[in-house]
Amino acid sequence: MTKAILGIIGGSGVYDLPGIEDVRETRIDSPWGEPSDVLRMGRIGETEVAFLPRHGRGHRLSPSDINYRANIDVMKRAGVTDLISVSACGSFRQEYHPGFFVLVDQYVDRTHKRENSFFGKGCVAHVPMAHPVGPLLQKRIASAAEAEGIPFAVGGTLVCIEGPQFSTYAESITYKELGYDVIGMTAMPEAKLAREAEITYATIAMVTDYDCWHPEHDDVDVASVVAVAHQNATKVARLVARIARDFPAEHEPCPVRSDRALEGAIMTASSARDPELLKKLDAVAGRVLHPA
Repeated sequence: MTKAILGIIGGSGVYDLPGIEDVRETRIDSPWGEPSDVLRMGRIGETEVAFLPRHGRGHRLSPSDINYRANIDVMKRAGVTDLISVSACGSFRQEYHPGFFVLVDQYVDRTHKRENSFFGKGCVAHVPMAHPVGPLLQKRIASAAEAEGIPFAVGGTLVCIEGPQFSTYAESITYKELGYDVIGMTAMPEAKLAREAEITYATIAMVTDYDCWHPEHDDVDVASVVAVAHQNATKVARLVARIARDFPAEHEPCPVRSDRALEGAIMTASSARDPELLKKLDAVAGRVLHPA
C-alpha cells in the first residue's frame, strides 16, 4: 500500500494554511519550470500535508501566468497522493450564495493560453477524464464540511475561463443557461495535469460572488471577491484540518482509477519516445515508464 500524503493548493485569499505542525518550507526543483511558491510541508494530526499557494504569496501570478505543470510536478515529487484544490468562484445559482462551498465533480475548459499536458511530441498519452474528481476524496471533504457546519453542495459543473478579466454579461447569461453551476479561472488545466500525474483530485469551489448575471447584485469586482475570499479562508482552514485529522494512513485506491490513469494511456512506441521528454516525466509517469 502507498502512504497517503494530502496536498492542498490554495486559491485567491488562501495563501497560507494555519494548523500545520512541524512546518518546513521545501523548494523542489521541477524540469517543467518554477512552481508558484515553495511547498509548506508538515502534518495535521497524523497526516502529512503539503500546501502550495497557487498564485504565490502576495498573489503575484495571474491565472494565465501560473505554471500548472510545475505545481503538479512538485506535488508528485513530494509524494502527494490526494490533492484538494481550493478555488474562489462565481455562482450561477441563486442558492449558491457568497460563502457557500460547492464540491464540483465536472469541469468545462474554456482556457486557451495554457500548457495543458505533460505529454506531447515524443511521448503521446491520452488519459480518461470522464470522471475528473475522486469520489472517495470528495466524500471525505463533504463529511468534514458537514461536521464543521459549513454550507455546501455535492456535485456541479465548474466552467473555467482564461481570464484575467471577469465575464461579460452575455457570457455570464450563456454559461447560466447552459446549466453550469460555478465559474472560475484556475481549475483547468490543473485537474487534467493531476490526472496525468495519477494524483487523486477534488475541488472546493468557494463562492465569492454571482458573476454578473444576477439582476439584484452588483457586478463582480476585486474588492467584493477579496472580502469574501478572506472570510472563506478561515472556513477552509477548519475544513482542511478536519479532513486531515480523519484521513486514512494509506491511500485508498480510487474507484475511477485516477491513481492508475496512465495504465494503457501511452500511445508512443518505446522505440519512438523522446529521451529528453522521458527525463522530464520521471516523477509524473515513472510508475509506468520505468516499472520496478
